[in-house]
Order: sequence, then structure tokens, then C-alpha cells
Amino acid sequence: MTISTMIRRTALAGAAAFAVASLAMPALAQKTKLTVYTALENDQLDPFKKAFEADNPTVEIAWVRDSTGVVTAKLIAEKDNPRADIIWGLAASSTALFDTMGMLEPYTPAGAAALKPMFKSGKNPETWVGMDAYLSLVCFNTVEGKKANKPVPASWADLIKPDYKDSIVMPNPASSGTGYLTVAAWLQIMGEEAGWKYMDALHQNIAQYIHSGSAPCVQAAKGERLIGIGLDMRGASEKTKGAPLDLIVPKEGLGWELEATAIVKGTKNLEAAKKLADWAVTKTANELYAQSYAVVALPGVKAAPVNYPVNAEPAMIKNNMEWMAKNRERILAEWTKRYDGKSAPKAK
Repeated sequence: MTISTMIRRTALAGAAAFAVASLAMPALAQKTKLTVYTALENDQLDPFKKAFEADNPTVEIAWVRDSTGVVTAKLIAEKDNPRADIIWGLAASSTALFDTMGMLEPYTPAGAAALKPMFKSGKNPETWVGMDAYLSLVCFNTVEGKKANKPVPASWADLIKPDYKDSIVMPNPASSGTGYLTVAAWLQIMGEEAGWKYMDALHQNIAQYIHSGSAPCVQAAKGERLIGIGLDMRGASEKTKGAPLDLIVPKEGLGWELEATAIVKGTKNLEAAKKLADWAVTKTANELYAQSYAVVALPGVKAAPVNYPVNAEPAMIKNNMEWMAKNRERILAEWTKRYDGKSAPKAK
């Protein structure tokens, strides 16, 4: 074989290899971009994205993130021309509302059968599944209670006793999801007539309604107030920091809300959305949720932080998410009319 023949053959082989590689490169590089609407905290986004994409290298997450109210309104506004492929990390009461509006693609994720029943829509196929839950409980400052000789409450009913006059702070439900889930729980536990009567009595003991779900337990932790009705995880973290708090689970039960996952009807990337829905119920995903929440969807995933009350999860009431969503505006309008006079000034 002459040198010129060898060169020609080598060149032809190289060209063929380059052509094959060129054809393969687009297939390797091509990913499905999945538009994911969320209200997750900013510091959760990158770990969630990296973990999912590591297991699903053909799918790339493009986050659209805002507060729960903004994301909910955006999805409803886009109902007839959806831009989201999937929701991952939004209040279940919002996803339940979307379900009633025909906005969700029914799909039961692989592995969803293992989730706790309260973390599922209950439909076949499912329309949404939950990730984690946040609860409202009572933070009681034991030092301040002892100083003023105040009894430790054991129930919601105890909080309307004269002992606690002007001693309680709680979230304003018109501006706080924790506040709304608390009010919605009272109305479901007691019934509407008795629930409003209860809140009328409680109002006499309220020092202020605060525009935050965490702040009431923080104020109780600092001794600024005797009692804060607030977010479960904040109460546990304040106690762990050394605050003299009793975290009380009222015997009538606790209000709660879930973060949920749901596929948006009309997505052009249905198969990729199903991959995310499947991954969102895995043990890996639930272990990520457990870094921020004490109660997660998958049994067996250890989530409870230090000082978290062991009786909190069993005390979660039977919660009607669709009712919470459908009646939100009506309930908040009535609440504001009755009690807004004690609301803290809103930050400018």
C-alpha cells in the first residue's frame, strides 16, 4: 500500500467518524426543558434541581418561583394557555383548587401508593400528591408564665380564658399561610358558627395579629409575649436555641397545609413531567424535604428535628383542601371585617 493510499484511507475514515459523531452529538446534547412553577424557598431550588437532574439527565428544570399567592394567581391567569409543565412545591389547597377548575393532568406517580394517605388527592388516577407539611401549634413561654402565675394551656378552648388577656399573638390569615390554615382548622373542627364565636372570644386575648407565620413563636421565645400561635418548625428551632418554650399540641387537633406536586394539563412535555412527578415521591426527594420540614410524605423517612413534639403529626386534623381553597376569599373577608383592628402595621 502506497503512502498516498494510506493517507486517503485515513482521511476517509476520519471523515466518516466525524460524520457519525456529528450525528450523535445533537442527540446527546438535546434535553427537554421542563418549566416548573414553585413556591419553594430560594435555598431549596438548586439542591432539588441538581438531585433530580442527576437521576434524569435528559430533563432540565427551568424554575419559575414566587410566593404561593403569586404563583397561584399566575397559574389561574394562564389557565387557557398554560406556560407551566408541572408544579413542584405549592400549597395543596391551591392545587386542589386547580383540580376543581380542570387545570391538572391526572397521573399517579410510580411509588405514590407508599405515601401517607393525607398526602394524596384520593382520586384515581391522582391529580396531585404531597411532599411535606407545615403545622400551627402553641408556643408558651414557661418563664413568663411562671412569673405571672399563668396556667399552661392544653387546648384551643383554654386560650379564650381571661388568664391570657392581651397575652397572645398569632399570624394574620390575610397575609400569612400559617394564619389561614389555623383559622381554617378552627372552622372545620368547631363548625362555622361555633368557630366564629370562638374567634370573637379569642380576639379579646389577642395582643396583635402579625404578618408572619414564624414571628409569633419568636416573640414568645423572647418573652415579648406569653403565647404565640405559629409555625411548628420555628417553635422547635427556637426551643433548640435555648428559649424557655413549651410546644403545645392542643387536644382538639392541629391545622396544617401541604406542599404538593401536580402536572399542568396541556403541557407539551408530558413524559418529562411524569419523570419529575415520579421522582418527587422517591425516598431521595423525601429526604430533601425532611431537611426543611418535620412531616414528610413517605413513611420511614426520619424528619423530626430536635425538640419537635412527637404528638404533632398524629394530631393533624382531617383537612379538606378543596374547601380551604374555595372558601378562602370569603373567610378572609369575614375575618378582616371582624378583627383587623388589632393587626400589626404592614412593613413599607
